[in-house]
Amino acid sequence: MKPFNSPSGDFGLSISDLNFKYQQKQVLKGLNWAIRSGEQWVLTGASGSGKSTLAKIIAGSTKGFDGHIELNFKAHTPAKATALYVESWYQFKNLEGVANFYYQQRYTSLQAKDTLTVNAELGAFGRLHNLSVLALDELLSQLGFSELKDSQLIELSSGEHKKLQLVKALWLKPQLLIIDQPYTGLDAASRKNLNQLLDEVTQAGVHLILITNDDELPTCINKIAKLHDGVMEELSSFESSSALPKHYQKTIPSFLQQPPSYTSDLIARMENVSVSYGDKEVLKNINWEVRAGEKWLLKGPNGSGKSTLLSLINGDHPQSYANTLYLFGQKRGSGESIWDIKEHIGLISPEFHWYFDANATVWESIASGLYDSVGLFKQLPYSKSIQVDELVAYFDLSDDKNEFLHTLPLGKQRLVLLARTIIKNPELLILDEPCQGLDQQQTNYFNALVDELCGNGMTLIYVGHQESALPNCLEQKIELENGSVKIIESIKNKDRLSTLVE
Repeated sequence: MKPFNSPSGDFGLSISDLNFKYQQKQVLKGLNWAIRSGEQWVLTGASGSGKSTLAKIIAGSTKGFDGHIELNFKAHTPAKATALYVESWYQFKNLEGVANFYYQQRYTSLQAKDTLTVNAELGAFGRLHNLSVLALDELLSQLGFSELKDSQLIELSSGEHKKLQLVKALWLKPQLLIIDQPYTGLDAASRKNLNQLLDEVTQAGVHLILITNDDELPTCINKIAKLHDGVMEELSSFESSSALPKHYQKTIPSFLQQPPSYTSDLIARMENVSVSYGDKEVLKNINWEVRAGEKWLLKGPNGSGKSTLLSLINGDHPQSYANTLYLFGQKRGSGESIWDIKEHIGLISPEFHWYFDANATVWESIASGLYDSVGLFKQLPYSKSIQVDELVAYFDLSDDKNEFLHTLPLGKQRLVLLARTIIKNPELLILDEPCQGLDQQQTNYFNALVDELCGNGMTLIYVGHQESALPNCLEQKIELENGSVKIIESIKNKDRLSTLVE
């Protein structure tokens, strides 16, 4: 594909008879698609349907396809004559040029200056593309990102990493902007601000392809397409996908039908807990108690301190020793190791997914949850192997069980890690935006599973920004704002769930 300025003066993308195989699997099958000047598209479809692959082919980062693609750029417009693909999550490297990070590193090396700052990253991007600093400052303000300019990349949460991607893309203003999962990790206010910014850049000649199943879209969107079985279908509106397909309506494995074996009725208690880095206060005098069997929603806008709060409970944050913190009936710092704490917990978060060993197989990844490792380094007893097999079958992963995790679509990767999270029937389930990367059916499927597990007595702390991605079992909520507790209250009426999300 060779992009060029259109002789007619109009922007246009034409795709005809596009075919692409990945590891002998036909991902795209004779696909045809045309985007004309002024059209702004949303591309939907199930996880693994080939949306990201198509986007990378259009942007020129994936080769080896058959077919014809012609991308015409307008000659005279404020938008740059280029196509930019924004990946579903941000991949960065340390100062030595490698990306060999581990999960706890976000909390243990904040003073070590291992990665670039946001300001340095944006400065290099601006110089590369000769962009205006004044335009950058306005973008940072509109996305609520100005105060993070001096933060290291490794310090950022998933929502903050998404904002950094979006700042770069909107600052560049390419004529074709493809954003994979634009709302990942964003709170409601940030999603609203993003939609306004997307409306604005289309007035400057930017054409959008948003890869999302979210229906809270910018007003400029005027075209919707669905990718299914490798072919493109234009839709008149979003299709409902709330019902669970029959093959998801299963009984959970028998070993998860029993309540967890609790070591204490006290799961966690924080007394005036504070966390700071130099002059930067991340958490301020947090008082909170979680008892066995409770189901909590943890909410708050991007940067409010949610991830740091969870890192204290999960044993990952070194400042837990400097605070009054009780975990599973024992005061932190009483001789227990981080692994003693993790024995009680099943965890998934966007950050954990980033740093997980992608070269483990699906079966090994699920089994590793029994030992809280990022790979499987010992042989499982027969009884535990059977449990892994049961979860593989339950999550419809039988055809993938010997595949490497990194070869799967993002949604299936997340399902593998979700299976890993519950394999040991933990006392505490920590689900930090667990449905990122899942389509609506997978999200409904997983939340129905969470409801069933918690009905069997499991304790839950759930972080989620979107009402459509919350389980029904939630009973209490704690809300953070600027590192402090804004409110703690019971959820007495399940119909009030719509008021619980930002």
